[in-house]
Amino acid sequence: MQATDWNQGWHYRHLHESKEPWKPVELPHDAMLAEPRRADAPSEANSGWFVGRDYEYCKKLRADGLRQHDSMILEFEGVYQHSEVWLDDRRLSFHPYGYTGFFVDLSGKIRPGEPGVVRVVARNAQQPNSRWYSGAGIYRPVALWSAGPQYLYPDGIRVSTLGVNPCAIRVSLRASSGGTAQVRILCNNKDESGPLAEVAVPVDFDGRAQVDIDLPSAQPWSPESPTLYECQVLFVSSSGCHDQAQAIFGIRTVAWGDQGLLINGVRRILKGACVHHDNGVLGACAWPEAEERKVRLLKRNGYNAIRSAHNPCSKSLLAACDRLGMLVLDEYADQWYIHKTIHDYAEYLPKWWRRDLTDMVAKDFNHPSVIMYSIGNEVSETAQSKGVELTRRMVDFLHGQDASRPVTCGVNIFFNFLSSIGLGVYSSKKAAKQVAHDGPKRSVSLSIKRHGSVGSRFFNEMAGIMGADFMKRGATLPSCDRLTRDAFALMDVAGYNYGIKRYLQDLRRYPHRLILGTETFCSDADEFMRLASRCPRLIGDFVWAGMDYLGEVGVGAWEYRQEAPRFSGLGWLTAGSGRLDLTGRPLGEALYTRVALGGETGPYLAVRPVNHSGERHSPSAWKMTDALDSWSWDGCEGRTAQVEVYARAQEVVLMLNGRCLGRSRWRGSTRFRFSCPYEHGLLEALAYDSSGGLIGRSRLRSAAPQTTVRLAADRDSVRPGGLCFVRARYTDQQGIDKPTVSGDLTARVQGGRLLAFGCAAPYNPEGFLTGHTRTYYGQALAVVQADRSAGSDGSGGPMLLEIKVSDGRHRVSLRIPIREQAGSPSI
Repeated sequence: MQATDWNQGWHYRHLHESKEPWKPVELPHDAMLAEPRRADAPSEANSGWFVGRDYEYCKKLRADGLRQHDSMILEFEGVYQHSEVWLDDRRLSFHPYGYTGFFVDLSGKIRPGEPGVVRVVARNAQQPNSRWYSGAGIYRPVALWSAGPQYLYPDGIRVSTLGVNPCAIRVSLRASSGGTAQVRILCNNKDESGPLAEVAVPVDFDGRAQVDIDLPSAQPWSPESPTLYECQVLFVSSSGCHDQAQAIFGIRTVAWGDQGLLINGVRRILKGACVHHDNGVLGACAWPEAEERKVRLLKRNGYNAIRSAHNPCSKSLLAACDRLGMLVLDEYADQWYIHKTIHDYAEYLPKWWRRDLTDMVAKDFNHPSVIMYSIGNEVSETAQSKGVELTRRMVDFLHGQDASRPVTCGVNIFFNFLSSIGLGVYSSKKAAKQVAHDGPKRSVSLSIKRHGSVGSRFFNEMAGIMGADFMKRGATLPSCDRLTRDAFALMDVAGYNYGIKRYLQDLRRYPHRLILGTETFCSDADEFMRLASRCPRLIGDFVWAGMDYLGEVGVGAWEYRQEAPRFSGLGWLTAGSGRLDLTGRPLGEALYTRVALGGETGPYLAVRPVNHSGERHSPSAWKMTDALDSWSWDGCEGRTAQVEVYARAQEVVLMLNGRCLGRSRWRGSTRFRFSCPYEHGLLEALAYDSSGGLIGRSRLRSAAPQTTVRLAADRDSVRPGGLCFVRARYTDQQGIDKPTVSGDLTARVQGGRLLAFGCAAPYNPEGFLTGHTRTYYGQALAVVQADRSAGSDGSGGPMLLEIKVSDGRHRVSLRIPIREQAGSPSI
């Protein structure tokens, strides 16, 4: 079957609001982002205080050119949630999970020449239903698949690797009837022509076929060389109907055992970051450019893997990971049969998990970037015999669907113990009390004491109060082993959330167990690399989190009164828990990651905000430092500056305006810290090896007095309908950032539309949809979409996308060409 983009021409409104006018909308669309944020929102901190509503979407389905027996299938990649799809007055499907895709068969339900109306219902009014910002509506793309009476199914091509030395593959086909198929393998590089292989294969009466193909000239896929190929299939049914389909794939093997995790026979250490599904200022919308940008940013900052927390990721994200060489741990769900919020998916999972896992595997199978599945996150059910049995059934089911990838589950070891003694365990009474009484003035400690937070939220709040080390030490209790070992024994890889202090003892106790840090603190990176370098069965680490995200507000934020008048309640929007902030700006912790995970030597310089020196910040166990790569702190002369240098070195020397401020020797960490009075000028870090040789230096220079606004786009041209990310920065005339300068910015767009405009502040009452934003540490981000109809301006030149930004004092604009072939993105 052939897919057609079906994302334009939609309208939406609130469900059961018949007098409300329909609003035109293009998919992907996050309806929740436009809702009000209120102190009485039942989801409160989970969702960033957004109100939940139900929605309906509609689009006319034209049957022009449709023949009597033609086939049509709609593919929805993600609708949040409890979705229904209707054709006119007939309900065709119900799909409860908001994070797995599904197909709706329209074949035979539309009369040729007579248009119909497709209506989609998406429900999000029952709150709370998530521990983070979920978004709402049709937030991932929709495609319309079409073919004749007999066809290859939309996910009917599967390519698996038989070997990489030399390369060999197995192609499995699934069609609606018997016939024959011509299979061609081509390089996905458009500069190369001609098939690498071409073979005919019979398709049996049930519509299934399988063929093994040797590809001696092909190259394996790897993170360093992400070579992709295309499998093209021409299907001819027994009755003579023709259909064509294609699938992109990579050739690579995954193996696991006492030698660790092997990709193409070579041991790999996963240096990973957890990411949520949202795209910052865009909300939950899974625009392809946004998903690719997230992957590019994380890879540039030292990560070679991402964990899709805590739900299956989008097709666009996987395609980007395939192209860019990023490894993926795709995760299923955040709860099993025990609720974490009163209206979450626990009600449906016991009946739907087989279907959900089938859908997840179908989405992931051809993607070489996906190297592991996770069946859950912090599911305390793994401490119960019923949950251990469910673990066994899920693992076995996934092995039956796809035996080529290992299976894990992110288990919070200490939380399993806490839940076993009744702390943080869900009950209907406790959940109802929390919904009824939690209010905007609720403090973290009062919430735990009076209203009884449950599940992972309970653990997060405990960590905020007690600190990271308390939670890591709690995981070493003997009972924690007893309450996890049965479930771990059923997994291919044991997933430890915040269990780094158990690694060595458990590797000794269980001589064939593979351990993966499925969730870790940023400050653990140095210790993890020391352990992983000598323990092959410690296969990886996933920091919480790689990029900041919406909801679960404040869990990872160090915020000050100037930026957040209160440390909890209405107005907070993001978790603040990213090594990159919500706009994708790398923070000092990202620079630390680049060195600590072994990818770079450094040195890198970062400075904690000198304008907040000595001030109390909001509590968090998930932040190691709030340092930024800036030495421009106007008005802070003489105040104490806390300077951090990240280097794989024996000694680091800090210089200011040519004077030596101090020396710091290696003490087991790639993070070197200094204190000094702030002084305008040139700050330098010099790194030396054990023999005293200079191995690197870095500099930060203070900005000059003049201030301007600079705009920088993430690409030099944009395709029609494509997205461009434009960063606005306060700088001096040489482009040096000025983090202490703040302003209220307004953005306007010509030749396209402004999708979002906002800043990275965790406390953000304004949101992203007004066209106005304040800056945060001197920066903001605009996301603009080029007109779809744009092309030549009539003179042969490209049309232009123009964004204008003003704060009343400064006015600046940026013009970006619109071309059919967009330029390569940069960071």
